[in-house]
Amino acid sequence: MQFPIALERLVYELSRLPGVGRKTAQRLAFNILRYSDEETQNLVDALIKVKEQIKLCSICAGFTDLDPCRICGDVNREPDKICIVEHPNNIFPIEKSGVFKGMYHVLKGAISPLDGIGPEQLNIKKLRERIENGEIRELIIATNPTVKGEATALFLHQEFSRKISIITRLACGIPAGGDLEYVDDVTMTEAFFGRNKIFS
Repeated sequence: MQFPIALERLVYELSRLPGVGRKTAQRLAFNILRYSDEETQNLVDALIKVKEQIKLCSICAGFTDLDPCRICGDVNREPDKICIVEHPNNIFPIEKSGVFKGMYHVLKGAISPLDGIGPEQLNIKKLRERIENGEIRELIIATNPTVKGEATALFLHQEFSRKISIITRLACGIPAGGDLEYVDDVTMTEAFFGRNKIFS
């Protein structure tokens, strides 16, 4: 039996979310159909507000409702350390672990020649400016432990090794092929404290 058009559209839109297959999308859609009018409106309002109010920080490119974000505006952070991540959501698990008190820089992706993504497509120009304009002592490369993440880490090391005396990479503890978004606090802490100078 075919779904009604409006239900099929909802299932399709939900299935476009990462990690949501068609069956999960159907379960979510059926659950939404059981919502009261108020619950439905709350969901709609939340979606609209998150699109309206959440933007990228003009300094680090992390998700924020203020500009600069709370991290970049915090005078108690260590401004001489920058942790480089691929995506804005990668900042949250690191912050949740409480192990890092420096600043962040979001690349907005990773180098992937097969996908037509080179260094010029990433947020590297802004990183270069931050390094030239600030007293940066250490770059911590926290790209994901994937082929793309490793290629990006290698490029960053080659690009900035003459300007920054300490360039480190998160240590083992984060599984190869993994994603920072799913790393637990203990693993994140071990990865930070076990970081080593890369490509030395």
